Amino acid sequence: MKQKRFILSEEEIPRYWYNIMAEMPNKPMPLLNPATREELKAEDLYPLFAKELCHQELNTTDPWIEIPEEVRDLYKYYRSTPLVRAYGLEQRLRTPAHIYFKNESVSPMGSHKLNSAIPQAYYCKKEGITNVTTETGAGQWGASLAYAARLFGLEAAVYQVKISYEQKPYRRSIMQTFGAQVTPSPSMSTRAGRKILTEHPNHQGSLGTAISEAVELARTTPNCKYTLGSVLNHVSLHQTIIGQEAMKQMEMAGEYPDMVIACFGGGSNFGGISFPFMRENILNGKKTRFIAAEPSSCPKLTHGKFEYDFGDEAGYTPLLPMFTLGHNFTPANIHAGGLRYHGAGMIVSQLMKDGLMEAVDIQQLESFEAGCLFAQAEGIIPAPESCHAIAATIREANRCKETGEEKVILFNLSGHGLIDMASYDKYLAGDLQNYTFNDTSV
Repeated sequence: MKQKRFILSEEEIPRYWYNIMAEMPNKPMPLLNPATREELKAEDLYPLFAKELCHQELNTTDPWIEIPEEVRDLYKYYRSTPLVRAYGLEQRLRTPAHIYFKNESVSPMGSHKLNSAIPQAYYCKKEGITNVTTETGAGQWGASLAYAARLFGLEAAVYQVKISYEQKPYRRSIMQTFGAQVTPSPSMSTRAGRKILTEHPNHQGSLGTAISEAVELARTTPNCKYTLGSVLNHVSLHQTIIGQEAMKQMEMAGEYPDMVIACFGGGSNFGGISFPFMRENILNGKKTRFIAAEPSSCPKLTHGKFEYDFGDEAGYTPLLPMFTLGHNFTPANIHAGGLRYHGAGMIVSQLMKDGLMEAVDIQQLESFEAGCLFAQAEGIIPAPESCHAIAATIREANRCKETGEEKVILFNLSGHGLIDMASYDKYLAGDLQNYTFNDTSV
């Protein structure tokens, strides 16, 4: 019988995160102070983030950054995560492609987000911080940060996008169970929230609005730091433990991916699985394709513009060089709440600009159809965000069926959908719809 699951021993769990910025052909353009348009230094970010995270954010010279032993010890509770050969999906599709997925849904929080929440909370605690705040869309990041904060004895305040707060009540409950204060965003508790609600009383929220509120809270609360679940460089850095494990596991399987696919909101799970493999393309001439799968209703990589923009709606953040739909863009109320973000991370934006990766956009109904097929074939119900990666994988597997090519496809199953069953209920009842982006949405 062929082996289906590949798991590393405790000693094989990576000891370093991989910093692709040190080896990119063209490094990302710098963060800018919005008032002066001058390049930001690490010290300029100290009021917002833990100091060590500020230095990781701007580190363009060191390809390997050591994982603190205390963080690695906590990783060992759930890592390595399995690499799985999706024989069931292959058979359902009747494709000659070999399909593998990295199963990040087995973490305590059910997604990849914990990989960055633990080190961010660790660095805050090490600095003597007592409070952390953040935003969350579907709630995977908020749940992970709430749990990590509790591990290190920190108080956590989470602004959850209002539409997701209403759509996904159990993720809110998870955050509250771990002791976090959860507020639907936009809210009346911050100046940014009040301004948005005054101008748009029925605003259902976006990650941009929630970021504005969390940043404002961090700036106005003593001994409080802001944490972020995607987009920024240090977040993608922490997630590269996924791709490093996957490289060792693919070697165990005796294969190497022709394609690496992940869903795309801000870029952390895509970068996490892709960057270690992309290093082989950059340094050693490998020809792997890297495909980011984003929602058709919020397609910053396929329809956005590359320019400096704010990471939040109120304009509190530094200016980031990225593919963006505009920081005032309000995405449609799709159920993949973690993908409803207007911009792409700096690293991914530069890689996209340089042609080292590609992107596809997926309609909501296609994503749920793919998720249901995957569930029936593999016995795992995927998160709505992960369904986009599965849909892109199915597209590529079907192309292999048409051409007869035996390609190797690896995708990241970034999380399970067991707390998203209300969205599956709506899909199965025929109550979901597609939302198509057009230029007037910006």
